[in-house]
Amino acid sequence: MSTGAKYQRNYDSSNEYMEDILKAKRYLTIGCIVLFLAITLLKSFYTVNSQECVVLLTFGKAQEVMDPGAHFKIPYIQKVKRVTKEILGMNIGYSSNNESILKESMMITRDFNIVNVDFYIEYRVTDPVKALYRSDCVDDVLKNLAQSYIRDTVGLYQIDEVLTSGKNEIQAAVKEKLVNRLAKDDLGIQVLNVTIQDSELPTNDVSTAFKNVENAKQEKDKKLNEAAMYENEQLPAARTKADAILKDAAAYKAERINEATGQVVRYNEMYEEYVKFPQITKERMFFETIESLLPNKKVIIDNGDGTQKLLPLDSLVTTSEKQN
Repeated sequence: MSTGAKYQRNYDSSNEYMEDILKAKRYLTIGCIVLFLAITLLKSFYTVNSQECVVLLTFGKAQEVMDPGAHFKIPYIQKVKRVTKEILGMNIGYSSNNESILKESMMITRDFNIVNVDFYIEYRVTDPVKALYRSDCVDDVLKNLAQSYIRDTVGLYQIDEVLTSGKNEIQAAVKEKLVNRLAKDDLGIQVLNVTIQDSELPTNDVSTAFKNVENAKQEKDKKLNEAAMYENEQLPAARTKADAILKDAAAYKAERINEATGQVVRYNEMYEEYVKFPQITKERMFFETIESLLPNKKVIIDNGDGTQKLLPLDSLVTTSEKQN
């Protein structure tokens, strides 16, 4: 084969190779364009469900909050930020796997005791735009505020109140402070509930001693309740007895007064009779006295002439009364 023929064949092979490369580039370019268009088309549509809010951003600036449903956006220029409408929870003092976080839970009470208190805070987003742009991380802001108010509030109570009777007051106070602060800062979130999950003493020895004190207090309260119950049982009976005694005394007083009044009237009547008939009255009083001293006896009357009469007292008294 001549040199010219060889060269011609190599040249034809090179042309075919270049054409293949160009075709491959064209196909690759078309494929990239189709893929880009497909991706662009997919990025142009989005959906919003009922459990979330979507903020539409144009060049990074919030434009509007979209309603649930399907929506169109300009790809690569507009973006969406999704914010849930569901109630969210925040642990303070313990992790999601219930491990204690002492730097969050350990605090000092008013009587300078150390106590571990775990809180759970429920909140939700009320304004997604403010929640996204008022702070870099609203959750961190809420947690820092909650920890501050929790420590301030717990520090106002005695340790036994933190562990027992004061929990509801502490929860309500922390919630009120958080609500007022979030309303003032206008962060776009709302605190729904603050709950003390657990409160305990930091060591077993202290916990045992405190339980003993609490048991003693409960025993004291029990005894006081029993004493109050006994008092409630005994007081009515005692009052009833006292009333009966007072009534008997009043009746006896009235009886004695009436008796004395009757005697006064009787003596006054006797005195009036005595004034009218002194001798007869003296005799009558004599006979009545003798009758009371010597019942069922007879009396001897000497008329001064040597004759004596033996008479029963009843007849004498009757005779004296008839003469009066």
